[in-house]
Amino acid sequence: MSELREGTSSKSGGRVRVFTGRRILALDGTEPEAFATRGEWIVATGSRADLLAGFPDGERIDLDGALVVPGFNDAHCHPSQAALARIRADLTTAQGPDDVREALRARASAVPEGEWVVGQAFDAHRTGMGEVDRAFLDEVSREHPVVVVHYTFHKAVVNSRALEILGYRCAEDAPYGGQLLTDVDGELNGWLIERAWLDPWLPGVGRASIVPAGQESAQVAALAEVNKELHAVGITSYCDAIVTPAEQAMYAAALDRGMLTPRVAMLLWHSYFDENSWASSARPVDRLRLAGVKLMLDGALSGGTCLCQQSYASATGRDNGLQIVSDEDFTDTVRRVHEVGARVAVHANGDLAISKVLDAVESLPAHEKPVNHRIEHCSIVDDRIIDRLVAAGITPVPFGAFIHCYGEAIEAFYGAQRAERACAHRTMLDAGLTVAGSSDFPIVAIDPLLAVQSMVTRRSRGGGVFGASQRVSVIEALGVYTHGSAHATGEAATKGRLVPGQLADFVALDQDLTAIDPGELSDVAVRSTWVGAECVWSR
Repeated sequence: MSELREGTSSKSGGRVRVFTGRRILALDGTEPEAFATRGEWIVATGSRADLLAGFPDGERIDLDGALVVPGFNDAHCHPSQAALARIRADLTTAQGPDDVREALRARASAVPEGEWVVGQAFDAHRTGMGEVDRAFLDEVSREHPVVVVHYTFHKAVVNSRALEILGYRCAEDAPYGGQLLTDVDGELNGWLIERAWLDPWLPGVGRASIVPAGQESAQVAALAEVNKELHAVGITSYCDAIVTPAEQAMYAAALDRGMLTPRVAMLLWHSYFDENSWASSARPVDRLRLAGVKLMLDGALSGGTCLCQQSYASATGRDNGLQIVSDEDFTDTVRRVHEVGARVAVHANGDLAISKVLDAVESLPAHEKPVNHRIEHCSIVDDRIIDRLVAAGITPVPFGAFIHCYGEAIEAFYGAQRAERACAHRTMLDAGLTVAGSSDFPIVAIDPLLAVQSMVTRRSRGGGVFGASQRVSVIEALGVYTHGSAHATGEAATKGRLVPGQLADFVALDQDLTAIDPGELSDVAVRSTWVGAECVWSR
């Protein structure tokens, strides 16, 4: 018989329930036969007999399936962009040039004259059409400015009208940290890399974005659709890794309408950070909270634009990736955020970019309220970087499924030695770091079990093994995607384990993850997903 463990919560009101399951992994080293909840909180764990005796008036719920684990928490994803794409021109399922052209023309006919036409999630590999360009988009419209955002969110392509509005005439007009690509004749082909399109898209306080906001009701409905899909793969919490006031308003509207079913943390894009208003704007609530400020220092791991210590044939056409912001501006922003006690979350993939983040964090003065700053992706590391991460108390947020999705591309860009240490979960955990789970959805599928499989096997979908030395156990991978992610947003005290005093967020699976072939982990189905002891999705 397991020992009865009881706890208290400051929010202890509400209906009492006793949940039982075939096998329950609390992820604190225990396997209780049951747990009791009051309202949204777990108040006791132990044997079935003890909990049913201790809570005789509680509703008993026998969870269907083979395994119950804490709800999955994705610490770095972009559900708001997945939702907003659905009310713009969503190119997620476009299969060829006709689909792309039709979707953009339909959007152009639906928006007021002169308004930006926005297409999102374009993938040339999926459409089989090669890269679209300025000329292709001019066929869609010469009256509307048109922008099509690449699925990686690291580049976009525009038509001639958009180039005119943005003031781009030649490659030399690119801002620091960006590129304007040209055709063989030296004319702009419409492709904008990094800050060349990010600055107009995310311009900051007091400046208008090129992106039309859209109707609130349509935004909330699209967000509810996305959240339902995330619940279907066991997601109970996530951190949206880039929000502006527009996305904040969408989430707030969903909360006000009772339509925000997961728990959402947000990272505010740095150009919207205001130290004078941060304290009032960052007040947390159970379902929606600001977790920090997002910055970006280099390019994409799978896209071959990481900023690395050693040169390589990058996708920039140069011998290294891009640095998005200058050292001086970057360090200044990190310091301003740190001074108000806020968390910085810095996108840094390459080892040189990661080292620059560490330089900035190590230079910070002590703060009266210490906070664990984050490095998003933290993809290519060495032993010296690991030591510095530990000393600085930084939380790394590496990709979960990128080896599965992009193992061959990572090795092709960076070489076998760097691919061996890419997304170095084993090394990070062995060093004592708390590591968070991340998909970067919608760039890749958000499915946590696909990420767990990738972390455990280090096998790509093409069949190659990349970095076998970085394999982790199933239990370790589950910890990354639950309490590891909770730590990354400062919520480890309230979520990530099925123990008294934590939120009753959990998922029931139809197979025991520890008892099957690791190559089949992503095939395991979710039976039901629960947030605050309430079922938000059921098979």
